[in-house]
Amino acid sequence: MEVLMLSQADVRRLLDPDRLLDALEEGFRAISSGAVDVPPRVAANTPDGSLWAMLGYGRNLGLATKLVSVFPGGQDRGIPLHQALICLFDPATGAPLAVMDGIRITAIRTAGASAVSVRHLARGDARVLAIIGAGVQGAAHLEMLPRVRDFAEIRIASRTFEHATALASSDGRARAVGSYLEAVRDADVVALCTQADETIVRREWLAPGTHVTSVGLSPKGELDRRIAEEARLYVESRAAAFQPPPVGCMELVGMAPESASEIGELLLGKAAGRQSRDELTAYKSMGHAIEDVAAAGLVYEAARRESAGSGFDL
Repeated sequence: MEVLMLSQADVRRLLDPDRLLDALEEGFRAISSGAVDVPPRVAANTPDGSLWAMLGYGRNLGLATKLVSVFPGGQDRGIPLHQALICLFDPATGAPLAVMDGIRITAIRTAGASAVSVRHLARGDARVLAIIGAGVQGAAHLEMLPRVRDFAEIRIASRTFEHATALASSDGRARAVGSYLEAVRDADVVALCTQADETIVRREWLAPGTHVTSVGLSPKGELDRRIAEEARLYVESRAAAFQPPPVGCMELVGMAPESASEIGELLLGKAAGRQSRDELTAYKSMGHAIEDVAAAGLVYEAARRESAGSGFDL
């Protein structure tokens, strides 16, 4: 049995960002219509980090599992915080189809999910984007969010100003700023992309009508609880988002699941979207296996069309 092997370079070349946005929307609709089977993710912890397993099946999307390691100490040695492999299987036979790099997929599908929320929840005339965090996710959000809104100004803030400056240099609309407050003041969209263990942007800093996205996953969390409580809140899955990590989001623990809508419900017309120009809206991501399934399926289809990658026999 031949299995296709796809490198990070293959994945980067084959995964079309615009097709990914459409596939993520299909995945969110599948979550909210019960067309998926996704068990809670699990983690094995070591003294230095953890290894997470995320499995998922989506009707018309595919069957896959992702193994992702989270080892903070490796960053000092130039090792990515998140490292991942994705295995794709034939949903009809269970046969393994491909093994591919999951680092690029994890980064771009996470930012793509944020972009879906911006597409449907940010004001149509949003022109100022603030990105908090200049790492892998900051870069991915800089790549994906401008695909859904015509931002005239992009402000980037990070714990390290040099990192913010380096990321800003990759986009002519972007500039580094010296503080989180300066970045988010009067911004239309605020994207939180950190591993912070504390609130980094306060509710009172936000202008009326801001849309906030938060993808950070840490023991205490980056999102101000007041933002989660006062905004019109959206998540990928209510069944998981309000549970403690590694299943859900620390910032939402203790809140009622009914306080949020699923992005898929919004796309299906079962939940309301933005109700006024001044309404605060927020999307809190926990990461969902269906996002990986959708992305991996696109990569595999493109690889088959282009005869990309290399095969190996099990």
